[in-house]
Amino acid sequence: MSKNQTQIEEKINEIKRELDGLGIIRPGSISQQRRKRGGTYHQLSYSHKGKSHTEYVRPEHVEQLSKEIADYKKMKELVALWVELSIEASRKRREQNM
Repeated sequence: MSKNQTQIEEKINEIKRELDGLGIIRPGSISQQRRKRGGTYHQLSYSHKGKSHTEYVRPEHVEQLSKEIADYKKMKELVALWVELSIEASRKRREQNM
């Protein structure tokens, strides 16, 4: 199903509003690790600028970091959709000018 130019632009504007509503973002994932002598701890793993990083996470920070990671994933999805719609809009604009 093909969308008209106005629908595409409306969807792009909706994506921009959603992006504006995101908070602090960061890549990565949090996992729970087990210590050799018992007990567990949380670990944040992520890649940035081509390098892998690992950080220990205090239990009281897990919830906030999880939200930041979720917002990062949402941002990536929204940007991918924005690019897809922009390509479609560009293609339609060229077709109309032919």
